[in-house]
Amino acid sequence: MLTVLVVALLVCSASAQENVATYPLLAPGYTSIKIFDSHRRFVGRLLPEKRYWATIDRIPVFLQNAVVAIEDARFYEHGGIDLRGIARALVKDVVKGRMAEGGSTITQQLIKNRYLSGVKTIERKFEEARMAMDFEEKYSKKQILEMYFNEIYYGNGAWGIVQAARLYFDKNPEELTDAECALLAGVQKNPARYNPFGKSAPVTGRRDMVLKRMVEWKMITSRQKQKLRLQRVTFTPRGQAPQYMAYIRGKLIERYGADIVEQGGLEVTAAMDLNLQKVAEKALQDGVKRISPQLQGALVCLDAATGDVLAAVGGVDTTKSSYNRAFSARRQPGSAIKPLIYAAALEKGFTAGSIMNDTPVSYDRGNNEIWKPQNYGREQYGDLSLRQALAYSNNVITIKLLEAIGVPYFVDFAGKLGLPLRAENGLSLALGTNEVTLNDLVLAYTPLATGGLRPAERAILRIYDRHRRTWTENPSAVTPVLSPATAYVTTQMLKDVLRYGTAKNLKKFSQVHPSAGKTGTTDDYRDAWFVGYTPQIITGVWVGYDKPKPGGKGFTGGAVAAPIWERFMRTAVASKPVVDFTRPDTVVSVSIDPVTGCLATPDCPEKRDEFYISGTEPTEYCPTHGGIPVVPITPPSLNSDGQQSDPGADARPQGGNE
Repeated sequence: MLTVLVVALLVCSASAQENVATYPLLAPGYTSIKIFDSHRRFVGRLLPEKRYWATIDRIPVFLQNAVVAIEDARFYEHGGIDLRGIARALVKDVVKGRMAEGGSTITQQLIKNRYLSGVKTIERKFEEARMAMDFEEKYSKKQILEMYFNEIYYGNGAWGIVQAARLYFDKNPEELTDAECALLAGVQKNPARYNPFGKSAPVTGRRDMVLKRMVEWKMITSRQKQKLRLQRVTFTPRGQAPQYMAYIRGKLIERYGADIVEQGGLEVTAAMDLNLQKVAEKALQDGVKRISPQLQGALVCLDAATGDVLAAVGGVDTTKSSYNRAFSARRQPGSAIKPLIYAAALEKGFTAGSIMNDTPVSYDRGNNEIWKPQNYGREQYGDLSLRQALAYSNNVITIKLLEAIGVPYFVDFAGKLGLPLRAENGLSLALGTNEVTLNDLVLAYTPLATGGLRPAERAILRIYDRHRRTWTENPSAVTPVLSPATAYVTTQMLKDVLRYGTAKNLKKFSQVHPSAGKTGTTDDYRDAWFVGYTPQIITGVWVGYDKPKPGGKGFTGGAVAAPIWERFMRTAVASKPVVDFTRPDTVVSVSIDPVTGCLATPDCPEKRDEFYISGTEPTEYCPTHGGIPVVPITPPSLNSDGQQSDPGADARPQGGNE
């Protein structure tokens, strides 16, 4: 009989609970997902996005008493409205000449939060009072209190006691201490002012008011009040690097499924270096804002060997926008795509010393459309080596080079580097007309820094499951995609970009820290890029407007993005040994005349040592200064109008400049 009675009571209790809970019940033993950087420094937590319901037995009695004391001392006596409280509030309203004091009971506050607007009118107050009395008829005091705790706002996006306990103290409600409860009990009056993350003076002042009321209503003694006032409360720090954290959230969902954040229980060691992350955020914000407060930007830094994402910033103000431009925004890279074309050409037998001419050529695009690409500033240099053409970001020669190696070949080559491109863009690919993300472009550069090895991007190093007490390692994965010789020669060419080319403002940096890179500027100065690397670290920067528009003359990768890159990289490389790129045995160096690209003779007025993939080095001596004349390369055939055709190019180029 006793057993039947207990079961019946439990069923009734469960039924009553089911009637008031409007969200899933909080599972016991939940712990949030904690993120640490690669040095085990705390970064932040991944909290559930869903709301959960705490039954009254999981809400500390001290918290219940504290809220009643400060919000509605006669809660257990009235039937939904407190006439004495209303009278007191009316007097204050008359004195102040406005509706400043509500006189609302806990039940009325619940009604207002659930069903009514926040507009203070007499009509709304009457409706609130009527509904409160009806509520008291329908629900018990404990049920009303339970609903109240699960519905009220605690500031900083935390709705209900479950989210508040997690956000501020990383606990479930039943784990809260009395001192923590005293703080939370004071929040409801003004969540923006009195939440635990607020300024210390008003927060502790409100807490003291809660404790004072509890003493007055004989819920605690004066001695207990003093003890609680002196008790130190530790808040869980606010999360840092929110966009990087959001990226980790996505990676966890990919691995474990959509419910993993709701399940919790993990400790994640990220590839992030928290100190570098902070430097990246400041460098990007300062560098972008000095140009225009409306501009946006992104920065990605990888460990070249492992693919570890050391720092990633997806916007200038990470607290105001969750949009991650580092991983999600697709923009035209402009001339930042050119190093990949030159690397592809080296694999096809071209060399850094190969000579090409930048006389503009017209291309018949069909439908009576003629495309005649020009260099940045419409200047012409005449004959240039590929080394010089890349350093100066020569558009015309790059287009001719892409035509020579073939668009399909280059698209396939870029795909192996991890950069998906569309062959339909045709020769305009040489100007960076195919949109890419900053992250994908940086990854495509990594084989140039590592001797041809492309690491898989890695944001998570290892994961500890607190429930199963097991570690899961996430080892780096590296794929050879480029010959070491091609990577090395391309890098030597890109060093000149920093010495005398479009990023010559980085010359001093490159003299101290061997480095290579490439600027990118799109048509009408809409996007500014710089991707650069040392043997250990590769970093990319993008700057532009979310809604693309011209940044004005001078808005170039060299002037805008490169200085941000340098400011960040000075810190990034400071603790690393100064090393140069390793030259493979398959690369030879010979002295050439840079004007002809042939082996230098004693009479050549200018000589330079050039690097070649073994077997592609010149064998003829300079014909201009004592060598045997060399037969010039036959130019591509022209159509009947004296124009070259652009094979398979349907996309209208918008153009890369710098």
